Amino acid sequence: MTNPAQPAKRPVNPRFSSGPCAKIPTFELAKLADAPLGRSHRAAVGKAKLKAAIDGTRDILGVPDDYRIGIVPASDTGAVEMAMWSLLGARKTTMVAWESFGAGWVTDAVKQLKLDAEVKTAEYGQIVDMAALDYDTDVVFTWNGTTSGVCMPHGGMIPADRAGLTICDATSAAFAMDLPWDKLDVVTFSWQKVMGGEAAHGMLILSPRAVERLESYTPAWPLPKIFRMTKGGKLIEGIFKGETINTPSMLAVEDYLLALDWAREIGGLPALIARCDANAAVIDRFCAANDWIANLAEDPATASTTSVCLKFTDPTITDGAAFAKAVAKRLEAEGVALDIGAYRDAPAGLRIWCGATVETADLEALMPWLDWAYHAERAALDAAA
Repeated sequence: MTNPAQPAKRPVNPRFSSGPCAKIPTFELAKLADAPLGRSHRAAVGKAKLKAAIDGTRDILGVPDDYRIGIVPASDTGAVEMAMWSLLGARKTTMVAWESFGAGWVTDAVKQLKLDAEVKTAEYGQIVDMAALDYDTDVVFTWNGTTSGVCMPHGGMIPADRAGLTICDATSAAFAMDLPWDKLDVVTFSWQKVMGGEAAHGMLILSPRAVERLESYTPAWPLPKIFRMTKGGKLIEGIFKGETINTPSMLAVEDYLLALDWAREIGGLPALIARCDANAAVIDRFCAANDWIANLAEDPATASTTSVCLKFTDPTITDGAAFAKAVAKRLEAEGVALDIGAYRDAPAGLRIWCGATVETADLEALMPWLDWAYHAERAALDAAA
């Protein structure tokens, strides 16, 4: 195999990392000048900014009026942990995992909270049969497996008359996929995924049923201050009005507000979803045209439109991990794709972020480079043989 010629066109923005993700296309540091830096987040201006972030989230995502939205510490991880430590234990728990982050929540439930949980897992590329779960238990799951590229196709399998709570880690799905709020009691996500925000802040969304659980149930284990959402048996409402538990970064808040404004300008949630769909379709077409690469998701109906995970299917590749790393290294060295290696716990391959802040034209420009890198690495292996 001979070395192929390099493509002439390059992506304008080579940032295809799955988190932190690319900033909004119109991002400029100067647009954050209105951030109240050096001011207390408890001052009127700080509270107004935080409330605007909550209100904007509700507006763009279409969160029902009777659901609470809070800004919490420690990104999506902090939001999930708050929900698990505060809500689980009141009834039987079902833990669901088909990738590394879901597996992490299983570990926390079983080994840290020591719950006698029913654990349902699937291999990378597959998904648990969500219709077969007992929704009279509390069910904890990810909507989109960020490290596997496998997502829920819809929420139709979740019954409306469930007795248990559904706790959904939606960090790489919120703003990219249509979340059925009536089927979800707790939803968490972070700003640094689909909206391209800065890290460290999580969002926690609670249904009225989740609030009722918080106010009627006290866990058997002690709760750190950073997890406490009730006082005297009542929800601390301030948390869901912008009175954060710990000090937030007002610069990061301003950045999130900028992203929300951009989302409104382009057409809101339908436009965000359409951008993700168009981005993922570029890679789908590339995989269909090349027999040496495929989507890790085995069922196209469950293939993510944000964290698209790919595997090399060339049977002559003997060391898949080394080959994938070499391809990613070539692309990074050329400055056309940064941070697209598969997650460390995932099967060997690539992971290309296709969230709403990524331009479709950049993905279209990347595909010939992916073809070039594959063939260049194959040629290098042939030469070394």
